[in-house]
Amino acid sequence: MKVTVCELPHEARPLADAWARLCEHTTAHGSDFVLLPEFAFIEPLWERDRFDARQWEDGVALANVWTARLDELRAAHVVSTRPSAAGRRCFNEGFIWTRGSGTAPLRRKYFLPDETGGWETRWFARGDREFPSFTAGGISFALNICTELWALETYAAYAALGLDAVICPRATSSGTFGTWLSAGIVAAVRSGAYCLSSNRVHPDGSCGGRGWIISPDGDVLAMTSQDAPFHTIEIDTAAVRAAARTYPRYVFAN
Repeated sequence: MKVTVCELPHEARPLADAWARLCEHTTAHGSDFVLLPEFAFIEPLWERDRFDARQWEDGVALANVWTARLDELRAAHVVSTRPSAAGRRCFNEGFIWTRGSGTAPLRRKYFLPDETGGWETRWFARGDREFPSFTAGGISFALNICTELWALETYAAYAALGLDAVICPRATSSGTFGTWLSAGIVAAVRSGAYCLSSNRVHPDGSCGGRGWIISPDGDVLAMTSQDAPFHTIEIDTAAVRAAARTYPRYVFAN
């Protein structure tokens, strides 16, 4: 399966330009699975320390507009997160869009920061404590949304399930990139799976791009940048089967 990671802005004009180029890339490379950043297309509501119902509704409306355009990527599957609500409770919800059947929810973000620049507990209710597996075409995957990449306790279960990929849409700063990459490598090596991540990019560096594809053995196979904001590779599920039998996975399996 050919998988694509990316970095995307959210401001209207830069986003329109980036989207056109992303669609050209995914079409030219025959992408099967595209991972978009956390809350793709929508302004970073969590940077404000007070919930605003009008801004939330505007975000929902904008997410719906862009979700209707996902077929422009010409991919079979697209994953990201979006605003969703149940009664008065608002969530950061992972979803998958599948050609021919549209969108379906995955899981809602559970681990939420609460600090300057990331007031997520003021915008979102806690979602799903469970981290189940999902499928898209020929791959099985788990969804750890941004901060949840640090939920290290999930990786043993992923290894036991033999998942093909750990998927992590992010909204992380340029200054913390090295730390996040380290977490992505741990996710891949401990799970024996590929780690895929796409990140938002903001002019002030509060989100710094740098999406990645990491092999089950921790090798960085692809990394996005300002000059190359999209990358596509074909992942080998046989590598995941082989990784399950090698160190350190077999130690814990036995």
